[in-house]
Amino acid sequence: MKIFGTLLRPVVLLLLAALAPYTALAAPAAATDMRMDAVLSVDVSTSMNESDVNNVSYEAMKMFVDMASVQGDKIGIVAYTDQIMREKALLEINSAADKENLKSFIDQLSRGPYTDIAVGVSEAVKVLESGTEQGHVPLIVLLTDGNNSLGAGKTQQQSDEMLEDAIQRAKDKGIPIYTIGLNADGQLNQTVLEHISDETKGKSFVTSTADNLPQILSEIYASHFKLKVVPLTGFEANGQFQEVAVKIPNASVQEANISIISPHPVELKLIDPSGMEQEMPSDRLVYTASNAYSLLKILSPVQGDWKLQVKGVPQDKININLIYNYDLQLIMEPLASNTLNPGEEVAVKAYLESNGQKTDDVDLYNNLKATLLVTDLDTNQTEEKPLTADVQGIAGSFKVAEPHDYEIKVQVEDANFLRETQPVKITAKPTGGTPEPGPQADAAAPAGGLSMGVWAAIIAGVLVLAGIAAYALSAYRKANKGFVGQLVIEVKDEDTGERTNPQYRKLHAFKGKVTLHQLLQLAPEFAETREIVFRPGPNDTLVLHNAGSCVIEKGGRVFDAGQGKEIRGNDRIRISLQNVNKSIGLEYLK
Repeated sequence: MKIFGTLLRPVVLLLLAALAPYTALAAPAAATDMRMDAVLSVDVSTSMNESDVNNVSYEAMKMFVDMASVQGDKIGIVAYTDQIMREKALLEINSAADKENLKSFIDQLSRGPYTDIAVGVSEAVKVLESGTEQGHVPLIVLLTDGNNSLGAGKTQQQSDEMLEDAIQRAKDKGIPIYTIGLNADGQLNQTVLEHISDETKGKSFVTSTADNLPQILSEIYASHFKLKVVPLTGFEANGQFQEVAVKIPNASVQEANISIISPHPVELKLIDPSGMEQEMPSDRLVYTASNAYSLLKILSPVQGDWKLQVKGVPQDKININLIYNYDLQLIMEPLASNTLNPGEEVAVKAYLESNGQKTDDVDLYNNLKATLLVTDLDTNQTEEKPLTADVQGIAGSFKVAEPHDYEIKVQVEDANFLRETQPVKITAKPTGGTPEPGPQADAAAPAGGLSMGVWAAIIAGVLVLAGIAAYALSAYRKANKGFVGQLVIEVKDEDTGERTNPQYRKLHAFKGKVTLHQLLQLAPEFAETREIVFRPGPNDTLVLHNAGSCVIEKGGRVFDAGQGKEIRGNDRIRISLQNVNKSIGLEYLK
């Protein structure tokens, strides 16, 4: 019964999903949180040795990692020339150690000859295609310093075709690509980078010096999350502590990210609104630093006026920026109807939501500019209508002018953030157009009978229930499918080069799945291999799933097995561990 209950659970969820649209009107679905799945794709061609002498691009990427939330964001890295030099699949950040893992990987990147931007774009899209999480916001940051320089055996036409294919895949998946061109020698092909960003709804940045890269990465982070970079007072250091005011404008700020960019390391002190100096780091203050930047992250900061004291090397120019992170969404209330008549007045209401609840933070509505964006889908013209905003909510109306289809959304903006609601389609066409179902929902039921929507739900429920037996039987067989063959395992110590003797692990004793940790006899040293799972595949193959941070290579090329990777007979793979400096070689024998 326990097995059957486990198999039945997803079917019940499907049934509930089928019935949900026909139940009583529910509140609007909660907006997703602001978690990101980001891939940093960086050009590591040897020309970067001249355009980025001090490896500021690496420091900028590390600052981007430090700006990520303390928990929940995922970041991957692609280092490319005209091929993939190194790659790190999306790593979920749940601790400071995870960020250090990513930054350590960046520090270990090495240079190589040639450049092919298409390789960097295509591989970054692949990483997100196989590893992005539902509800997370995806993005790619592409950094390069020049034009393509292709090695033997590849033509520019092949590169162009690969690039266009990658751009189309990014568009299909809704992945914006932010491009950064480091134009140190004046030879940058800016047109190509603008094409990539324009087509995918990202942004393009160009700089003549690597020193600007940390600032640009800050801009990208803020732009992607509809936040704003707030410049604080900069100054020339004099060797003493110099004070800068930091204002926390309201109680809804989730994180305050203060970046201090300077040629040399600085010393910091932070004074809270009560006048007390704060210990750094602490549970509420995350502090990281390098030769190019310092980043101070204040978690759930108290509203009020803080003071930041900065001590730098005399004559160093100190630039300071602030980005507020908000767990804040803008929700539009359902319209009275989605089908209207020309000349009809439409009332629109919206509200700010924090942590899944309508917020009553008065300070959030101070100086808030609210606008209704009305797009005529027949003419592609957008009109802006001002709305009122106060703690009671955001409200206004507009008059339907023509018998057309329209899309409307509410936008709010202040000095620190910008938010938009999900767009809603309405129609004023005499035929009814193709409107979305209105919130009052179902077709009227005949007197004493059930509505068409309810009948549809009943039929859907019957069909789903009819599939339970087939689903359960299929899932049961899958969970108990046997393996074929064996795995040959060798462990290499990367510090000494020593290898263990080959260990042969027969797979027929396992059913459904087996972890690499089990095959390594559950040795504590290899605990991270619990996330590497083998399942029986079709035609006596294995399917490898990797949900951890281990790096897996086949034929010298890194691949992502987040969604499963087929392993055939005589295939050899190499797994690099992250917690110990060892690698594991595997060969599948049938």
